[in-house]
Amino acid sequence: MGMEWYAIQTYSGSEQSVKKAIENMVRENNISDRVQEIIVPTEDVIELSKKSKNKVTERSLYPGYVFIKVDLDTVLWHKIQSLPRVSRFIGESKKPTPLSDADIGNILEKMTNRAAPKPKIYYEKGEVVRIIEGPFANFTATVEEYDVEHRKLKLNVSIFGRNTLIEILYSQVEKII
Repeated sequence: MGMEWYAIQTYSGSEQSVKKAIENMVRENNISDRVQEIIVPTEDVIELSKKSKNKVTERSLYPGYVFIKVDLDTVLWHKIQSLPRVSRFIGESKKPTPLSDADIGNILEKMTNRAAPKPKIYYEKGEVVRIIEGPFANFTATVEEYDVEHRKLKLNVSIFGRNTLIEILYSQVEKII
């Protein structure tokens, strides 16, 4: 049949453990000639903390999916599918269907050309936020612009009844829920 890419659906948050389980199974059964590559595409995300220390972590681009390039037959399909935290192979009529070259090309492109870290929380124009530090602490404001690259927000704040445009770091605001 030859090597082809397949998508494996996993329990959300278990992508890395499924990848390791498949790698262990390949090593234990000595079938490294049948499995060429196993990937879990990720992106960098900036997590904000109250002490204004930003931490960059990885988050799965496709939560709940692991991609594998494999020479798949029925025996290997059932072995992989019986691993813990594996739901199923993606496919039609209950059989695994290989991914198209265009689909896997897009996935691999996102992996190799990683974007700059994105904030875990995203703000949209017109959204109302609360400023939590700085001279405008405890004011509410409306988001006018969100500059991801410079990590800044342009906010419209009402000061003494007049709307004023200010620029502030996104770590200095919080969403109003």
